[in-house]
Amino acid sequence: MNHEQPIIVGLDIGTTKIAAIAGRKNEFGKLEILGFGRANSNGVKHGQVLNIDETIKAIRMALDNCYASNPNLTISEVYVGIAGHHIKSLQTRGDIVRQHTDEEITQQEIDQLVADQYKTYIPAGDQIIDVIPQEFTVDNFQNIPNPIGYGGVKVGANFHIITGDKNAIRNINRAVEKSALITKDLVLQPLASAAAVMGNEDLEAGVAIVDIGGGTTDLAVFYEGILKHTAVIPFGGENITNDIKTGLGVLKTQAEQMKVQFGSALSNEAKSNAFITIPGLRGMPAKEISVKNLANIIQARMSEIMDFVTYHLKQVGLDNKMLNGGIVLTGGGSQLKHLIQLTEYVTGLNARIGYPTEHLTAGHIEELAKPTYSTCIGLILKGYSDYEHNRKQFEQTYKKIDVPENLKKVEQVEAEEKIDIDELIQEEKIKNRKSIKDFWGKFKDGIIDLFKEEEDHAL
Repeated sequence: MNHEQPIIVGLDIGTTKIAAIAGRKNEFGKLEILGFGRANSNGVKHGQVLNIDETIKAIRMALDNCYASNPNLTISEVYVGIAGHHIKSLQTRGDIVRQHTDEEITQQEIDQLVADQYKTYIPAGDQIIDVIPQEFTVDNFQNIPNPIGYGGVKVGANFHIITGDKNAIRNINRAVEKSALITKDLVLQPLASAAAVMGNEDLEAGVAIVDIGGGTTDLAVFYEGILKHTAVIPFGGENITNDIKTGLGVLKTQAEQMKVQFGSALSNEAKSNAFITIPGLRGMPAKEISVKNLANIIQARMSEIMDFVTYHLKQVGLDNKMLNGGIVLTGGGSQLKHLIQLTEYVTGLNARIGYPTEHLTAGHIEELAKPTYSTCIGLILKGYSDYEHNRKQFEQTYKKIDVPENLKKVEQVEAEEKIDIDELIQEEKIKNRKSIKDFWGKFKDGIIDLFKEEEDHAL
């Protein structure tokens, strides 16, 4: 069973690191990691690809490391995350009056409804990245999570549309293509992270996912099972490192090291008599740095990031204790000491760290359980939800293929031959396997015939 599932690869092009993870779902629907590689990122600032050549080098290195972890892998298509301050979101409303009102609503009609939203007017220079239906209405019935199977005259929905800057999107696509890969889809990073760290109960309770990355902090807010808001805040771990570097007059590498080893997001929690000694440059005297000062600098920037989070929650009216699931912190920056306390203090909501283990199999690599890899693992999960959605469409489209008359007779003869006592007694397993084979066989023949017909028309 497991081997029929495709291998899906997530590529997280971040400000501080580029990660490539290959995974496949097992028979229990959990994600098995088949390969993992990372590399330091140099060409990305605030989540945007600025230097394409540097980014290509880093992508290739991450891929090489991924192949090194599993030489049997072949990677050609990837799901890529997108973030950056240029990301905007807007709400729209769409309706269609149905043509066949006597039949139930089909996936085809929902797809049509979504496709229509791609015609929404957006400012020049921007491009739609994703259209996400929030809740549907059928005639006078509202708040329907999935209208397929309902009957009615008019079906509509509220949509969350995510847009980004055309040039920024082009840079990502170019960097991926020049690394000899195909971008299967661009996924908004906060949505990927949310998929990795959240279960269904979080969705229902209402939760804000705050993914603190190197260059950006990504936010996704869910309430009553619906995506209510997404935002990209243009500050992240790099900004804290730069603040430390400037504020304490140290090198960037030293600032990063101090942040990770001794950093705290609450200066009250830092010991006032503790100091870090940093060797001086080229014979200069060593520097004594107060741990309390370090915490003051980190707290100032982190409070600012959390103020942005509160601002966005206010915008959608979800700031006053409405989110029962509170705030889920993830991403590399979420590993700062005392960050949970600071978050609760600034936002007034409960907070916890979200680890991407929600959907991983038990035997995964320890390294990947870190919040740093939430986005990348989420990209694989988003890839799977696409694959599963398309597979359903595949089957529906197949059902609609017109079978030519001459083939129908053959099929009838086949069907008559098939009704054999032996076959009825056979195991369920074999029958299932056979039906899949038959389905693909007929599907293939159907496709071949379609091509033949097209060729005939062409001639």
